[in-house]
Amino acid sequence: MSEYTQKYAFVTGSSRGIGRAIALRLAAEGYHIFLNCARSFDALEETRREIETIGTCTLVPGDIGNPDTVRKIFHTIAKTCDHLDVLVNNAGISHIGLLMDMTDEDWDKVLSSNLSSVFYCCRAAIPPMLSHGSGRIINISSMWGVNGASCEAAYSASKAGVGGLTQALAKELARSKIPVNALACGVIDTEMNKQLDEEERAELAEDIPAGRFATPEEVAEMVWKLICAPEYLTGQIITFDGGYL
Repeated sequence: MSEYTQKYAFVTGSSRGIGRAIALRLAAEGYHIFLNCARSFDALEETRREIETIGTCTLVPGDIGNPDTVRKIFHTIAKTCDHLDVLVNNAGISHIGLLMDMTDEDWDKVLSSNLSSVFYCCRAAIPPMLSHGSGRIINISSMWGVNGASCEAAYSASKAGVGGLTQALAKELARSKIPVNALACGVIDTEMNKQLDEEERAELAEDIPAGRFATPEEVAEMVWKLICAPEYLTGQIITFDGGYL
């Protein structure tokens, strides 16, 4: 039996919802988790306290849409470990409205939060993964990146970009045995969908063949399955939507 080696994972946007569920799932599997968010610091502290009942973690808050912030975060990570075993790019925001009404600032904020952040974190994580000869990257995307949503043009474009980045990067890293995959989520029961009233929620659930929203814990379980999958599984955009598309 080989000696136990601590494993490390960085989960962006891990203060609540999908990111929190992923962080808790990986902590339960023995990973030391680097926890991140840009704004919800009280919620991030709550996630930290819950993880510390079962494992260990380090807070690395900050806006990962800012490349300087990402450099600082990875400098902190490097003080703890020589490489990440898992990078989960989960952080993201939505914007609902007509494209013609979007401001330059609205567009830039969505693209920065949802797409540029993935690029910045991958760029920082890859060199030590290559040096170590292992690592896994999982990008949390959306079914609207596969099939765009009305009144969510910027969000759809950003998530489509995540898909393209995932597939291109997977080809770059395949010979280095670093799988890169994306999970294109459908309707998940998170804060992002709390703006819907009960009638709207019921109508949306009716449109989903599975008849319900998914839970963040179900997404976390899919992420764990991707982490455990053979490394030959790479460059995939796996749609997790209850049969919606």
